[in-house]
Amino acid sequence: MKFLTLAAASLALAVAAVPAAAQNVQKIGTPGGRILTTAVVKPGATTVYLSGNLASPIDPAKPTEFGDTKTQTISTLKKIKALLEAQGMTMKDIIRMDAYLTAAPGMDGKMDFAGFNAGFAEFFGNAENPTTTTRTTMQIAALAGPNFLVELTVIAAK
Repeated sequence: MKFLTLAAASLALAVAAVPAAAQNVQKIGTPGGRILTTAVVKPGATTVYLSGNLASPIDPAKPTEFGDTKTQTISTLKKIKALLEAQGMTMKDIIRMDAYLTAAPGMDGKMDFAGFNAGFAEFFGNAENPTTTTRTTMQIAALAGPNFLVELTVIAAK
């Protein structure tokens, strides 16, 4: 009986030591992979949905210049980071991302997938944020303005 009581107490301590986010969200993927295969959000989690976000101008004096795909990805992810922080979340809490890319200049009518991934890697799968997210990346015909190359929507949960 003492053994069962000790085992139950040990189990209770182990469960209490697990961070709340780990209890509410399970991220599943290949170790070292760029994206997750699955994210499971359990009842009781706080979920935040962010609408599509676009890059900010590189220079406020030039309001129509947003840079290449990598630059726009970084700009957009910085916006998303700030929006999540306002909700008490971090980039680690992102469980879903939809990336809409348009044809990049000089890419023969194709999206700059490598540029997008380079910008993405500055926020996911690194020392600051070793986690990643589920993600779909698609090329579309156009975004809200002719100079936009990247629009991102995300869902975060913890």
